[in-house]
Amino acid sequence: MVVWCGMVKMTFTIDNDTADTLRRISKRVDRPQSQVLREAIRHYEPHAGQLSAQERKTRVELFDRVIKSIPKTPAKKVDAELLDIRSSRRQGWRSRTKHSG
Repeated sequence: MVVWCGMVKMTFTIDNDTADTLRRISKRVDRPQSQVLREAIRHYEPHAGQLSAQERKTRVELFDRVIKSIPKTPAKKVDAELLDIRSSRRQGWRSRTKHSG
């Protein structure tokens, strides 16, 4: 790999259709292919990994279904259950009655 003036020389393989497209764009905008590629990557980067509109809709619908299935238990009852669970965990597996052995 060669580095000069803040640039890195890279070698990679692309299919013929993509290479032809890159050449056509380069000629059309009268810029080097490497510059066209850099600009295309900069344009693509903010969108990379984002969900499509359909994927977002599907996930929102799933989220809405899950939210509806959450029981509407009063906070005091939930707090009491959590307190009971924590208390029982502190005791562990020890029996509350003494056994003669």
